[in-house]
Amino acid sequence: MGDVHEGFDRPGASARVLVQGQPVEGYPALPPEVGRGSVLRVTEIGEEILHRPSRPADAEFGTPELAMLVDDMFATMYIAAGAGLAANQVGVDLRLFVWDCMDEDGVRHVGHILNPVVEEDTTRGRRLIEDVEGCLSVPGATVDVARPARSVVHGYDKDGKPLTIEGFGYFARCLQHEADHLEGRLYVDRLAKRDRKDALRQMADRRDAVFAERRILTDKLLAGRAPEVG
Repeated sequence: MGDVHEGFDRPGASARVLVQGQPVEGYPALPPEVGRGSVLRVTEIGEEILHRPSRPADAEFGTPELAMLVDDMFATMYIAAGAGLAANQVGVDLRLFVWDCMDEDGVRHVGHILNPVVEEDTTRGRRLIEDVEGCLSVPGATVDVARPARSVVHGYDKDGKPLTIEGFGYFARCLQHEADHLEGRLYVDRLAKRDRKDALRQMADRRDAVFAERRILTDKLLAGRAPEVG
């Protein structure tokens, strides 16, 4: 999911932070996963892997390969200035997404989840919020989309431990957006025909600028890892 923040300009330790749904103190502006991960290519609308349901995780739990993929997805999300990223957005057929997103109360949420299931909200008169939404796989396009103001997602962490994440406001939107990805649905698929055409036009106009910014942020990330000389 596209973010309203720019690149590495993230909330610091002064913000309230929940990691995997649990409060932590003194959390850095960039999660540790970013420093360990490699930057992967982000898939784009029209590629087959984005338009079909992803495969559930099973034997992957607890493996070094899965831990590395989570790290790589965090690094990729950051150079793309994203608030969330699904595994099929880096070409991996697996029901997994990561996030670093603020909610409507200014709380920062960071984490990952596998085999997510969005809890169905049967509440009468549930509140919908229409807000701007973008997608790293539709680079440069933003359109208003209506989504529920609250979301609860059940799944597992990378070691197979059960996990439940609740989100409100923009974080609820992020959870729903990423869960949609794993069903083979992009946010533009929820739009009216005219709005979808507008989103694709925006992408055509802005794609080159978006990729130029990603290259700058990739260089910045790599420079931060370079060993000091002398």
